[in-house]
Amino acid sequence: MTHAAVPALRRQPALAEWAEKAAAPYYDAREVPIGEKRGVTLGMGMTEKQGGSDVRANTTRAQPLDGDDYALTGHKWFFSAPMSDGFLVLAQAPAGLTCFLLPRRLPDRTKNAFTLIRLKDKLGDWSNASSEVEFQGARATRVGDEGRGIATILDMVMLTRLDCMLGSAAEMRMALAQAVHHARHRMAFGKRLVDQPLMRNVLADLAIEAEAALALSMRVARAVDAAPDDPREAAFARIATAIGKYWICKRAPAFVNEAQECLGGNGYVEESLLPRLYRQAPLNSIWEGSGNIQCLDVLRALHREPETGEAFFAELGEGLHPLLDWAVARMRTMLQAPSEGDARTLVERMALALQAAVLLRAGSPAETLFVGTRLGGAHGLAFGTLPFDEELLESVLARAL
Repeated sequence: MTHAAVPALRRQPALAEWAEKAAAPYYDAREVPIGEKRGVTLGMGMTEKQGGSDVRANTTRAQPLDGDDYALTGHKWFFSAPMSDGFLVLAQAPAGLTCFLLPRRLPDRTKNAFTLIRLKDKLGDWSNASSEVEFQGARATRVGDEGRGIATILDMVMLTRLDCMLGSAAEMRMALAQAVHHARHRMAFGKRLVDQPLMRNVLADLAIEAEAALALSMRVARAVDAAPDDPREAAFARIATAIGKYWICKRAPAFVNEAQECLGGNGYVEESLLPRLYRQAPLNSIWEGSGNIQCLDVLRALHREPETGEAFFAELGEGLHPLLDWAVARMRTMLQAPSEGDARTLVERMALALQAAVLLRAGSPAETLFVGTRLGGAHGLAFGTLPFDEELLESVLARAL
């Protein structure tokens, strides 16, 4: 959240110190005003109890004071990282929904006028607190123009969605590492578990899924980095972050559960890492907009920003693989009359096509199995249902090992 807030803060000259110190490589745990710190951390307060993902329904009010400063009154149902030095908050100003920076401590060292009601008792992610909060005339500085709160946080959302993708890809890779390590050392029915054909199928399936997740995340990261200077990459980043965030984060919980099963009962015991990964795995699909929000955002981008669709299909290209070309033609047909009710089907196909294109361009050993199973239908609904080609599975497992 600290990392993602920097682009938004840089939009407001009055917040230059916050932007500089949020990007600084220092952690200062003291609860003192920003002027006394070398580095700061930032949390966020967007969600309210009556609106959820529909932030336009927010009721927190922002009363103008002087200059860019306002007094905020209202609540947030999720106030993330409440131990932070400052918070990006959405509230209703006279001209509409607006983004604000709300500091924990004011320049005179007094605590700002907000009260933490309670901490959330969450499934996981315990090291990063979440809370409920009430603002009682809390002082905050406007970020961006009044009424442009959604537009102001778009830069932030692109980065936090990318972080969700990277986090899920990392969890998948860690779960795979635990499963492969166990299978290499566990003896079962007279030989190592990793040498049992059915377990080899499961591990290879997990390996290509993890590699595809990482490969797409890195491709989107490259687009996000290039976006300020390259309109085509900016358009690709705009749509690919929502596509990747939906699919990769959606796959992580089932992936981690399959890795648990590779360890048997040990994977359900807290001494192993898998229970912690399993508790954490669902978070990224919910955080920064749940699956339906991502899919609706893809439809919105395709409708309002046609350059995003052009950048998406340019990334897929032509002639990389016959199955990819077939998948592209099928998506173009769907997009002739896109339906909200079919949005998940569309975005899933877009994600798989992007992953296939990235793996094909990279010349990955996983490309043949990935394209044949994820695009060609040679795969069941569970992991471990790859066509059993010993040579292909061996190349994928060797890469994973």
